[in-house]
Parts: sequence; C-alpha cells; structure tokens
Amino acid sequence: MKKMGRGIWTSLLAIGAAQGLKVFTYKSQIGKWDWRPIFQTGGMPSSHSAGVSALAAYIAAKKGWNSTETALAVIFGVIVMYDAQGIRRHTGEIAKIVNDLDADIELLSGHAPGLFHVRREEELNELLGHQPAEVAGGALLGAGIGLISALTEKKK
Repeated sequence: MKKMGRGIWTSLLAIGAAQGLKVFTYKSQIGKWDWRPIFQTGGMPSSHSAGVSALAAYIAAKKGWNSTETALAVIFGVIVMYDAQGIRRHTGEIAKIVNDLDADIELLSGHAPGLFHVRREEELNELLGHQPAEVAGGALLGAGIGLISALTEKKK
C-alpha cells in the first residue's frame, strides 16, 4: 500500500471500528442488541474523532511531530472534534426540543377546538453530535489504530 493510501485506509478502519463498537455501547446502555447504531451518527465512540485521530497519529508516527503534515492533520482533527461535540450536539438538542414541541402542540390541538395542527410525518434526527466523553473515546481509539498502523507498516 502506498503511504498516502495507508493513511486513508487507517482512517477508514478507525471510522469502521468506531461505528461497529456503537452496537456494543448501545447494548450496554439500553440492554438489547440493535445493529442500527452502525449506520447512525452520534453515540460512543465518535467515528469522526476516531477517523481524524487515526490519520493524525499515523502521520505523526511516520513524518514526526514537527512536520507540516502532522500540524495540518492535528488542526483539522481538532476542528472536526470541536464541531462534533459542539455545534452538531447542540443541533441535536434543538431537534429534540422541536420534536417534543410538535408532540405537545398535537396534544393541545386535541383539547382545543379551533386549534388545528398537523404532526410532522417524520421526527427530526436527534443523534447528530457527541458528548465530550464520546469524542474522547473516539480520539483514543483512533490514535491507537493510527499508531498500530504506522508501527506495523513494512519499510521499503
């Protein structure tokens, strides 16, 4: 595998591993098996964090901590992780409020003649972002995968 290709595959492996682990964290939280978390956003661990951390760790191990490539990967990763646990999480919280408000208005419209409300057919997605612990979990998973990938790569 070419070095650039190895970095991409390492990052994709970390994303896949994080998504796969969500089945187990869902089972531990809810108490039942469900495969749907593999295809959903949000949850533990963050696949966003895992992917960017794997790439940054791989590049750092290959190019050194002082390289421009490592600096780019780390800054890119920090921005992605900040966004995952900041703006995207808040958007999910707003979606939950909107979904609850829609249900409340539907209930009120049943008790008040003249108040007409059509409930949304589909609720807004509430699992958009991550809690800080989910971001940290993904970052640790990704960094481990990135370092292992770099250390096991054959030298040419």
